[in-house]
Amino acid sequence: MRWLSKDVDATTAEGFAAQLRTLPELSRHAELFARLLLTRGINTPEAAEHYLHPAIGDLHSPYAMLGMQAAVGRLVAAIARKEDILIYGDYDVDGTTAIVLLKTAIELCGGVADFHVPHRIREGYGMRDDVIERAAVAGVKLIISVDTGIRAFEAAETARRLGLDLIVTDHHLPGPEGVPHALAVLNPNQAGCGYPSKELCGAGVAFKLAQALLEKEGRERLLPSFLKIVAIATIADSVALSGENRVFARLGLEGLRSPVNVGLKALFAVARLDGSRALTSGDISFRIAPRINAAGRMDVARDVIELFSVRDEARAREIATKLDQLNAERQEEERRILVAIDQRIEADPTLREAFCMVIDGEGWHRGVIGITATRVVDRYHRPALVVSLDAAEAHGSGRSITAFHLLDAIESCRELFTRFGGHAHACGFALPSDRVPELRRRLDEFARTRLTLADFEPVLHYDAELPLEQISPEFFSLLQKLAPFGVGNPTPVFAAHGVRLSAPPRFIKEKHAKLKIAAAKTAAGNSWRNSVAYSAMGWRMADRVREQQLMAGDLLDVAYTLDFNDHPEFGGLELTLEDFRRSEGRAVKVS
Repeated sequence: MRWLSKDVDATTAEGFAAQLRTLPELSRHAELFARLLLTRGINTPEAAEHYLHPAIGDLHSPYAMLGMQAAVGRLVAAIARKEDILIYGDYDVDGTTAIVLLKTAIELCGGVADFHVPHRIREGYGMRDDVIERAAVAGVKLIISVDTGIRAFEAAETARRLGLDLIVTDHHLPGPEGVPHALAVLNPNQAGCGYPSKELCGAGVAFKLAQALLEKEGRERLLPSFLKIVAIATIADSVALSGENRVFARLGLEGLRSPVNVGLKALFAVARLDGSRALTSGDISFRIAPRINAAGRMDVARDVIELFSVRDEARAREIATKLDQLNAERQEEERRILVAIDQRIEADPTLREAFCMVIDGEGWHRGVIGITATRVVDRYHRPALVVSLDAAEAHGSGRSITAFHLLDAIESCRELFTRFGGHAHACGFALPSDRVPELRRRLDEFARTRLTLADFEPVLHYDAELPLEQISPEFFSLLQKLAPFGVGNPTPVFAAHGVRLSAPPRFIKEKHAKLKIAAAKTAAGNSWRNSVAYSAMGWRMADRVREQQLMAGDLLDVAYTLDFNDHPEFGGLELTLEDFRRSEGRAVKVS
């Protein structure tokens, strides 16, 4: 793995550091935070203040979004006339939470809203004509899509033909043919929309409509409670945690530490989050979101809406327990598919050497192929599409690497698909099963015109050099003001050279390694900090540590992130290893 320091102009960083010294909280670490902030697009003290201390006042006006005036006007009229409203969502965490927040806002303002979440297997992704037709028969006058609809041209035409008004709220990229003909289309990525935050998730776009409605009805004081749900969706959907998304995530996580909603409390209980510490984006990504997503992946996503709507604690616990069980089933199915994929890749050199992997299997559960595609990309460092074959029809999900725009690749052979959608990093699609070999060939050819072998080499980008003797609880506390971390705002990675392994490695569950490391004597001289040893956790690094035959006294270069272990007996600051290598004896200058 290559290590590269993030590119920051030295002169710019020096000037910015001088400005940051005027901010009392940053004055002692101005040089380092100048680098950290510049790599996140923050280059003035004013912007730094807003970044470190986001507030609800930092939210943009919803009316900056194209189509908002018409959408809010129609929604207010529907509520006033007591019209039946249908919210048409998606089955993942983004879509279901979007339904929850918009439905709640409508009901708080005196309206009545039903919802439809498609069944992943029976209906698939997107808006269907038969659902719209049944809504018209039932007397629905207004349909609002959330996290879907930007390519629903046929569905929009059906709604128009039946006399239903349609408001599309979505964040997926529109196709070359533009957007559907609807009463209003809310999508910051559509042509002509000047909305400042282009990377909202589906629930984020739905929130902007809810924000406009609540402000119109004089209920804007309720907005902070909505940010809790938007934070879950924003983090789970892996959109960039910058701009307005950062406000959603930061304020929402703060609110989630003390959940009021009965369903949220039950969900937190099964995820073993007891509120004893501040929540992190990792808690949402790895403990909350998978359980919400499990409903749509393995069963019926309606359970999520009921969980957040129910007021009976016993029923909430029942639903949360079901989601927990479904998530366990999802994990087992994911493991089964990954074993089959690894065997296929190992046995097929052509597949192993493909620039864009297309891997298919009979009967693979369509609810988990997106997750498995992510795992394949992580493991093999190249774009991957995982396809489930079901007789004559195939359904797939793809994930990509930074250097490869996946939706552009799919667009290059669009005639192969019966439907598709997505963005630069992810896609979903369906096509006849007999076209999968042609898809594999076409995507590999397309990828070879845009990628080189160097694009597949793992690269570790670290933020700055931070010798171990410069670590302190005060610095860690200040670092947390950059949180929440995620896409677009990665956890800061630091490099330290020539650290000393102060004890033999320990192995945990045969897969993980824990090292004890301290500053090298040549780096710290006779400073007392030289004697401070930190635990450094190397997840899934046990085999590497054994191969290196590391022993106490060895000198290493380490790339790491800083964490805090809150265990009452052996807690404290600790490191998480991103990578390590034997040191070449490089001297470290201590400032």
